[in-house]
Amino acid sequence: MVIKVNNLVKRYGDLVALDHLSFDVREGEIFGLLGPNGSGKTTAINCILSLLSYDKGEIEVFGKPMTPESYEAKRNIGVVMQNVAVFNELTVRENVDYFCGLYVPNKKEKKQLVDEAIAFVGLEKYEKFIPKKLSGGLLRRLNIACGIAHKPKIIILDEPTVAVDPQSRNKILEGIKELNKKGATVIYTSHYMEEVEQICSRIMILDHGKSIASGSKESLKAMIDVGEKISIELYDLEDEQMRSFRKLPNVASVSYDENLLTIHSYKAANNLEHVLEHIKTRNMAFGKIYSEKPTLNDVFLELTGKELRD
Repeated sequence: MVIKVNNLVKRYGDLVALDHLSFDVREGEIFGLLGPNGSGKTTAINCILSLLSYDKGEIEVFGKPMTPESYEAKRNIGVVMQNVAVFNELTVRENVDYFCGLYVPNKKEKKQLVDEAIAFVGLEKYEKFIPKKLSGGLLRRLNIACGIAHKPKIIILDEPTVAVDPQSRNKILEGIKELNKKGATVIYTSHYMEEVEQICSRIMILDHGKSIASGSKESLKAMIDVGEKISIELYDLEDEQMRSFRKLPNVASVSYDENLLTIHSYKAANNLEHVLEHIKTRNMAFGKIYSEKPTLNDVFLELTGKELRD
């Protein structure tokens, strides 16, 4: 384990931000850390980095207790936080050079690392630009370059694709997978479930400061009683026909909008077959039929609820 968190408690007065939280991060994995707003994700990260004190528990990084004085461990951690943290008066190259220089004093080695980091995020054409001249996607990529230039063994990425265009998002995700292939262990937080499902090998869902589920995306999906979503093009569907679909086995809900019937089912075998047989026996004219398996987003909402969070 490169990170081990055991029985971690963090309080802010009467508010318990982390409630006896325990988890580990294994070497070489991309570990997804998910949770609604206020669930404790950022607090947990700040405790791991020893930026926050905590009331109870132990944190080990690289097999040793993590403290504010664990400088060797910190040199091997790269952090890319949600809020872009670069110097507005410095150019792209000067920013990456500065942050790399915090860990690498040798000028020759540092120059090579800066060159590699800039090339890695595709900012070669923008080296002399200052941050305010960059688009949101380019700025995110600069933020990543500053965090990974010194080639850390652990990289913590907190919402790195917020408010970026699809092209930059793809570039960032491809870069994360490439860093992982080169040996970096990655902790990744995001509200974009499809990203987590795409790149993370193991996932933990955090809520109210507790781990409520963890495992691979397949094992998390197996935890919930949610089956596939079946969508059918049906025209002029009558109320009685709608009611007949609701009576089918394992149907959780039925909706009909703009000639599209959507059936959410409970987890069971042959759900689609039951629907198709129902349509056939009633001689309903239909168009396309789609069947979608449960997603990580379904798991997240099932476990954390559908109510809005501040």
